[in-house]
Amino acid sequence: MEYTTLSNGLRLPLVGFGVFQVPDAAQCEAAVLTALENGYRLIDTAENYLNEEAVGSAVKKSGLPRSEVFITTKLWIDHYGEQKSVDAVHRALERMGTDYIDLILLHQSLGDYYSAWRGLTRLYREGVVKAIGVSNFYPERLTDLCMHAAIRPMVNQIECHPYFQRQTDLECAQHFGVQLEAWGPFAEGGRGIFTDPVLTKIAAAHGKSTAQVMLRWAVQRRVIVLPKSVHADRIKVNIDIFDFALTDAEMQQIAALDTGHTEIIDHLNWHTTEFLNNIKGRQD
Repeated sequence: MEYTTLSNGLRLPLVGFGVFQVPDAAQCEAAVLTALENGYRLIDTAENYLNEEAVGSAVKKSGLPRSEVFITTKLWIDHYGEQKSVDAVHRALERMGTDYIDLILLHQSLGDYYSAWRGLTRLYREGVVKAIGVSNFYPERLTDLCMHAAIRPMVNQIECHPYFQRQTDLECAQHFGVQLEAWGPFAEGGRGIFTDPVLTKIAAAHGKSTAQVMLRWAVQRRVIVLPKSVHADRIKVNIDIFDFALTDAEMQQIAALDTGHTEIIDHLNWHTTEFLNNIKGRQD
């Protein structure tokens, strides 16, 4: 495993395990257990993934010390607001059966996220959360928050893959000392990315899969990746990326694949903003 260090000195792995779209508790718990058994130590969930309980249960059943597993979760828009966010984090703690969360993120750059950020800042200062960050913040929103917040975000989790490489986002994050994390590192399989001729040629040269090449590409950019799978064989393969490195020429070939636009969800479209604001967070 390779690691990165957040602006507050917290060290975390460059490869984590995501559980988006795995709402079935038994399936999620089994997948997280498999991930932990195969060396993953960063687990990424969210209140609206409806599986925080399963993540917490898997961490306990793994037998690993809590201090060895880095747990991330996220708050939804209708739980933004200083006290509302504090209350939502405490509910997440109860669901996962833990007395602290390693990283808490604001899930979207919508609603009253400035007040929510003040709530997260309180919890960070109290030690209830070890790091605070955001998700789906484009450069102008991230810049604005960094320039006005008492404590800057330590992480920004965004869509990032070879077809949408987010170089400007990376430059902005590095400027403000924010660590980028990539959700959807495989573009959710869109546009035939697993059979892309450039990626398959590079994969063949290294005796690796295209998925492994995509993850290695991200890691070499110092971007944390969060691959998700419920299949044990893929979970094992996705973390096996530390015995090879892409050449500068291969990195340049992958850089040429960038389309400059999303393959999954367009946060700059007002219809998307309306859609996301109509989604309700967990009410329990």
